[in-house]
Amino acid sequence: MRSVCFIVDAMVTGAQLPRHLQSIRESGVADHLLPILVTGTQANARLTSIGQRYHTHCLITPAQPLGARLNKAAFTSQAAWLIIALQRKPLPASLWDALYPQLNTYTLDALIVSLTQPSLSERLLRRLLASALIMPPYIAVRRAWFERLGGFDPELDEDSAIEDFLQRLHACPTRFKTYSGHLLSQADEPGTSSLPKAPEPAFTPWS
Repeated sequence: MRSVCFIVDAMVTGAQLPRHLQSIRESGVADHLLPILVTGTQANARLTSIGQRYHTHCLITPAQPLGARLNKAAFTSQAAWLIIALQRKPLPASLWDALYPQLNTYTLDALIVSLTQPSLSERLLRRLLASALIMPPYIAVRRAWFERLGGFDPELDEDSAIEDFLQRLHACPTRFKTYSGHLLSQADEPGTSSLPKAPEPAFTPWS
């Protein structure tokens, strides 16, 4: 497995933060091989306790917007892949187990990580409106591509920072797919027919 670092913001995940961390740790990869950076704006006893329990490293940056917090974490890590939480909803450990092998490739720049395939209406809406992006639970981004995109806008906070990043990801010639552990078929992005196919779990088109 190529080196991976999770970035989980305490403000994004809220009360679900422990469940996110538990899911990652239950995937079975040794803690020292799978670092987790937890970002936030304020240190407190709860965050310290959670960090100790799940062996995370907390990056507290008071008064900084979400974009700046995520960038700081991304550039602190030297991992080849950054897996970033974008929603409160955690994902099951079994999905991470199946995802890690998919990162052993140079033919993808990013993976949109979700449990469900976008509906037909959502896919059609995305084609009609570039701004109609559905917020995925997680995104996995190759470090080199993250840096090429310039990371998150450091002046944007909360959903605006994430939406802006996804818009730029979608607008650039990014080699990416949507990954869902509950699907059993794979469909390529337009123009990426040479990508290797894995029988399970599946990739599905982002747009």
